[in-house]
Amino acid sequence: MTQSISVASVGHTTQSVTLGLRISALWKSLATLALLLLVLPINAAIVLVSLLLGSQSQAIATEPKNILISGGKMTKALQLARSFHAAGHRVVLVETHKYWLTGHRFSKAVSRFYTLPTPQSDPEAYTQALLDIVQKESIDVYVPVCSPVASYYDSLAKLVLSKYCEVFHCDADVTQMLDDKYAFAEKARSLGLSVPKSFRITDPKQVINFDFSQEKRQYILKSIPYDSVRRLDLTKLPCETPQATADFVNSLPISPQKPWIMQEFIPGKEYCTHSTVRNGELRMHCCCESSAFQVNYESVDHPQILEWVRHFVKALGITGQVSFDFIEAEDGTIYAIECNPRTHSAITMFYNHPDVANAYLSEIPQVEPIQPLINSKPTYWTYHEIWRLTGIRSFSQLQTWLKNFFGGKDAIYSFSDPLPFLTVHHWQIPLLLLQNLQQLKGWIRIDFNIGKLVEFGGD
Repeated sequence: MTQSISVASVGHTTQSVTLGLRISALWKSLATLALLLLVLPINAAIVLVSLLLGSQSQAIATEPKNILISGGKMTKALQLARSFHAAGHRVVLVETHKYWLTGHRFSKAVSRFYTLPTPQSDPEAYTQALLDIVQKESIDVYVPVCSPVASYYDSLAKLVLSKYCEVFHCDADVTQMLDDKYAFAEKARSLGLSVPKSFRITDPKQVINFDFSQEKRQYILKSIPYDSVRRLDLTKLPCETPQATADFVNSLPISPQKPWIMQEFIPGKEYCTHSTVRNGELRMHCCCESSAFQVNYESVDHPQILEWVRHFVKALGITGQVSFDFIEAEDGTIYAIECNPRTHSAITMFYNHPDVANAYLSEIPQVEPIQPLINSKPTYWTYHEIWRLTGIRSFSQLQTWLKNFFGGKDAIYSFSDPLPFLTVHHWQIPLLLLQNLQQLKGWIRIDFNIGKLVEFGGD
């Protein structure tokens, strides 16, 4: 009798917690929608003035091409579309069906917009949909702006699409290796490049039984398959007690099917990079200071990181876009902590550079990679900056915020192409919130940069 009461009680408690979470999700979404509605007139006025007064110059390309760009919901795709369009090329933008509502489809730089099946749900249908667009729009070059999940599937699609157009993306085996944090670390180490000490983890017991007493530094755990939520968890190992370590590790979905990497935690300054590479030649490169959740990009000159990247991509001889995360230790040594075979949002720093399209398309070798112009401003996302205002607790923090805000520029807004600034914030995000509201799933944060809601079990 006691046991049945206990089970019933637990069931009632679970239902209460679930109901509480749903009510919380309801109010959170409604409050956010109300705030977006409140600022709509201000943004609409800004965009209207820009539409009336702004104009977008377009160069006449010697050999204009039809460019297909994926990842249409993300700011980095918009930036590439604008760069190709400004150079005189025609841009076709695509995204998965879920994000048909992307505000970037209304950009002046976008000639046509299509939606695709989700690649992981049906890879063959995804490839076929891309092929249909390539043939229908006479595409010359496909530049994937991948989500973490789509990188590998775009590499698979490359095998089919390459018969009809150039695909500016890594081959499948390279993509798999770069996307696997442990395999990447081992490849870099084999090339004599500096990376943190790393271990592949497929069972929690590997961590629980690990002898941390022999190590000079602590460690962190990171999922090798992309995890949009847990990727920000930098819990240091070992924890205060062996039991605490065991409890933490056992709470993670570690398995042979979902391996993790236990990586040496090196204190120091973080950097992130974007590199555009053709046949192992570094064509375009930018570097900026980084953090776990990066939404501000300011170009910094770091020759040591540039040479690390140049060495790595030349050794692999790849064509595609690669993004690295680095740590510069206190002694000045740089360590690459991971590589992502896809476009980095730091590419927004090239918003005023006239040679971006050339870096992707030209067959002529470059002596040095192009980097952000000296007069380019740091980029940010206005609504992320407004959210940060809520955390300011001192006048000095406010001064820093004002300096960053007025010294930089919004990555989405363009005086000559203002409509995406309105449609992302007052069409794309509200519709995603309404979809989430229907399901009462709840969400963790809004990522205006990527153009989505970060949800448990999301993409």
